[in-house]
Amino acid sequence: MAKKEYAFYPGCSSQLKASASNYLVSVNSMCEKLDIKMTEIPDWNCCGASVGYGEGGELPRLAISARNFALAEQHLPGQDVVATCAACWLASRETIERLDASAELMKETNEALAAAGLTYRGQVQARHMVEVLIDDLGYEELAKPVSNPLEGLKIAGYVGCQTNRPFGIAGESFENPMYLDKLVETLGAESLPKYEQKVTCCGGALAFSEPDKSQKQIRDIVESAYDHGADLIVTPCPLCQANVEVYQSEINKKQGTKFAMPVTYYSQLMTVAYGGTHKEAGLDGHIIAPGKLEEIAAKGGKK
Repeated sequence: MAKKEYAFYPGCSSQLKASASNYLVSVNSMCEKLDIKMTEIPDWNCCGASVGYGEGGELPRLAISARNFALAEQHLPGQDVVATCAACWLASRETIERLDASAELMKETNEALAAAGLTYRGQVQARHMVEVLIDDLGYEELAKPVSNPLEGLKIAGYVGCQTNRPFGIAGESFENPMYLDKLVETLGAESLPKYEQKVTCCGGALAFSEPDKSQKQIRDIVESAYDHGADLIVTPCPLCQANVEVYQSEINKKQGTKFAMPVTYYSQLMTVAYGGTHKEAGLDGHIIAPGKLEEIAAKGGKK
């Protein structure tokens, strides 16, 4: 029996061939090493994320997240709903808080869900994967499976904004959250706690609508990592990972820079530190290869 069990909400970006599919690969590997059982919510649907804040209205936005919770309550009773995507977690947390605070919204949401034969009872918690790691296991427990420490790596912990505000991780500062720094050190690498861009927004969807503004923010994030001597950036957010990695080449073309800063997920670092292979850590899913991390992975197992 698994040490910990959760209802898993993977989110759209983690699906096969989606932008963060390698994130899910590494999360699965990490969870196996930590004896965490993640059971996917049957027939889950998109949380809406930023699109849900368009002209569809409040009720549809809340109802689509509540449908996932109703399915979790039905199929995986008593288990917290865990998301790996910061946007999914944010949408889920907001939905629970809004419905808990309004009997009228809860009534209207359940009227909408009734058309699909579902009822949301308000019995679940929505949590980010890093909350599970920190609060349910703790750094001491996370250190136990380390067999291939990330020695010699200097890592900038880029939290971003969606896992920081408005909810954040319990006990962490909004201005200077330290959990990525602590996790990096737990895995044997060197953290860069003075990295001042750790809670800066990457621009999110502005990458499409106002690319110059977004790329200005991305440049600041990457330049600061270089200034602090980082070998790579680590983040808990799929959108942050995609934006900061993908747009470096565009910034190089426009501004004459030579950025090639790898951007990885915390779960990839953990998988490698736990002896996982290149493939198990999803390191084959990057545009900018995390070369030094790949070298350490090669020591821990064959690619």
